This record gives sequence, structure tokens and C-alpha cells, in this order.
Amino acid sequence: MSPAVAAAPVRRRRDSTRPRLAPWLFLSPAIVLFVLFLVIPMGYAIYLSFVALRVEGGAFGTRQQVFVGLENYVDALTDPELLASLGRLATFGVIAVPLTLGGALLFALLLDLPRVRFARFSRTAIFVPYAVPGVIATLLWGFMYLPTTSPINFLLTSVGLPPIDFLGPQGIYGSLANIAIWAGLGFNMIILYTALRSIPVEMYEAARLDGAGEWQIAWRIKIPLVAPALLLTLIFSLLGTLQAYSEPTTLKSLSNSISHSFFPLMKVYRDAFGLDNVSSAAAMSVVLALGTLVVSLVLLRILQRRTFEEAK
Repeated sequence: MSPAVAAAPVRRRRDSTRPRLAPWLFLSPAIVLFVLFLVIPMGYAIYLSFVALRVEGGAFGTRQQVFVGLENYVDALTDPELLASLGRLATFGVIAVPLTLGGALLFALLLDLPRVRFARFSRTAIFVPYAVPGVIATLLWGFMYLPTTSPINFLLTSVGLPPIDFLGPQGIYGSLANIAIWAGLGFNMIILYTALRSIPVEMYEAARLDGAGEWQIAWRIKIPLVAPALLLTLIFSLLGTLQAYSEPTTLKSLSNSISHSFFPLMKVYRDAFGLDNVSSAAAMSVVLALGTLVVSLVLLRILQRRTFEEAK
């Protein structure tokens, strides 16, 4: 057997291993960052949720971490402050999520109309607020909500109408939802508009030949076909609602209606860094993370089922 023939299997074996190693080499930076900044912190938070600080050694003892099992989880699930913050978050979500998705769908449908003018400028103008940091946007809206600087209340009082208490106990939910809608409308609109542009134009032409108007085309063709994208934006909006933190925290200095535990993440931060109760905060974080995971999996399952049904 010649040396070239004997070396051929070795070369083939080496060549076969290269394609297998190449993807892992490209993915290794992302995997390292994922482990360092997500897996390890999550594991440490789970560990902290099962321990607590206790004074050992009598009156003059020292504080030590002891294993307490599910005690922190029981305290978190029965904490009236956490339950109240979840109720306030639900009220905020009921206002913000439908209006965000409805507005995004409306703008996407309007931009998808034939012979629409200034479509590129309109898309950019609607998307720009998404690029503004949440803290800056909240400060801008906060000054528009203040009674002394609000241009809306100035116009209302100028025509003899009573001013609106944007930062009061009843108006604070709408004020926070307005900031979230203003920030998230453009992002969701781009997703829905992209889904609309992927629909074959021949379907619209056939519908127009059958006498369908633009409203009928939108209701019977466009909206059903972009339902998976609409469900995806619903997932994004729900996740954003569950993670609401910067808006109420920034607006808190301008309103007495926002407490330190107004939303769940605000309570987690207060317990961890204000009350030095890291174990309880960790348990609440794990509970919120599991709830978010369950909601996401359920919605993704619905999205997959809808996609497979359309494929059939």
C-alpha cells in the first residue's frame, strides 16, 4: 500500500472534524458570556433563595447563612406587598399592552397601503422613540405631567377645563402606560410591517378584482396572515411589562403615588439593597422568572401550533 493511500483516511478524518469544531469556535464567545452573565448569576440567585441570615451563638452571636428550604418562597408567595405590586402591574399591563399592539398594527396597516405618501419618513418617525433611553423618555414625560410645567394642563385651563392629575393615584397608571406605549410602538410596528411586506402582492390583486376594499383586505387577509407576528409582539410586550422598572423608579421622585414597592422589580430592589434581605429578594426574583418563563412557553406553544396549522 502506498503512503498516499494510507494517509488518505487520516486526512478524511481530519477534514471531517473541522466542520464540527468550526461552529463551536464561532459560538464560544457568546457561550462564555452567556455562562458568566446569565447562568452563574441565576444559579447564585437560586442558591440565595434557599438560605437566610440567622444570628447564631446567642445574643452576642454572629450572622451566618443557614439553609431554610422553601421558607423564602412561602414568604414571597404570601407577601401582601408582592401580591399588591403584581396587581398594580396587571393594571398597567391591561392598559399598555393592548394599546401598544393595537397602535402598532394600525400604523403597520396604514404604511402598507398602496400609494401611501412619506412612508419611509413615517416609519422612521414612529420608530425613533424606541431609540430614546427609557430614563430620558420618563423625565421628558414627567415634566409634561407636572401641574406647573404641563402644556396639556395649560391648554385645558386656558379654555376653562379642569386640569388632569397625571401623577395622582388614578392617573399614574395611564401616565406610566403612555410612556411604555410611546417607547414600544415603533419596535412592534416594524415587526408587523415586515410581516405585511412578506405577503404576496398577488393575493391583494386577486381580492381587489373580486371587489374587496382596503378595509376588507386588511381584515380578511392581512391581519390573519400576520397573526404569528402579532403573537410574537405580544410576547415581547408581556416580557417588557413584567420587567417594568426604570419608568416608575424615575417617575417616583415626581409623584407621591409611586411607592418603593409599586411594581415587583421595585420591591425586589428595595428588599435586596434597602432592607438587606437578599434571600427574600432572590426568592421573589426566582418566582418572577419562573412566571415569565411559563407565560413565554405557553405563548410560544400557541405560536408554534398556529404556524404548523398554517403550514398544513
